[in-house]
Amino acid sequence: MKQIKFLVVVTVLFLSFGANAQVKLGHIDREALIVSMPETKAMQAELKKLSQTYDTEYKIQQNALQAKYLKYGKEQESKTEAENALRQKEVQDLQRKLQLYAQTADKELQQKRADLLNPIVKKAKLAIEDVAKAKGIKYVFDATPGSGLLVFKGTDLLPAVKTKLGIK
Repeated sequence: MKQIKFLVVVTVLFLSFGANAQVKLGHIDREALIVSMPETKAMQAELKKLSQTYDTEYKIQQNALQAKYLKYGKEQESKTEAENALRQKEVQDLQRKLQLYAQTADKELQQKRADLLNPIVKKAKLAIEDVAKAKGIKYVFDATPGSGLLVFKGTDLLPAVKTKLGIK
């Protein structure tokens, strides 16, 4: 689908500008640019720290649940049916609570990633636009593998954008 979309865009470009018009095209591997940005490395470190915090809390809750389950299992014979039913309900509630915690932690981690990634993507986009404008390039295609870019004959903007952002 992306390849068809790309071919349509290229066809429209060539048809709309005619054979005599000189339209400068460029391409950039946007994913490689974003991965190489120092902000991305800082984001990954922050997400790793947050993930470890969630994992630690999850393991603590999981161990508490396991201990309670084993304790109740050993004491089952000495308790009444009503007490065992209450204990079983308590263990089930703790299991649900643990599942909910895992889902909430995952959701919060995804939201934090999106919150941290958005400004990085915007910064990269602005840098690409600035370099394209400075080079007189009218159209820049994303050359990230799998993006559907079939022709790499335009100007590769990755080195210039990295230089603009101070990335080695």
